[in-house]
Amino acid sequence: MIRLNVLELLEKEGKTKYWLYKQLGMSYHNFNRMIHNETKSIRYENIETLCLLLHCTPNELFVITEDEPKYKAPKRTSSSVLFSLF
Repeated sequence: MIRLNVLELLEKEGKTKYWLYKQLGMSYHNFNRMIHNETKSIRYENIETLCLLLHCTPNELFVITEDEPKYKAPKRTSSSVLFSLF
């Protein structure tokens, strides 16, 4: 699973979550979901801003873990199965 490393980077920079929240200018709900890895996506604009504010690269911003993904992609049905139903 890929997750954001924001909390660790904030600690390294000596900054608070509140500071980052104010800098990003997003809703508190979306900010909280993002920093706690409870979101399915993140905008390129936010990745760039996070990297600039936290003085890091995207490689440092994201961490890959061995955990199972929280969200699984829906299984695709092959077109041959769909057409055989009609």
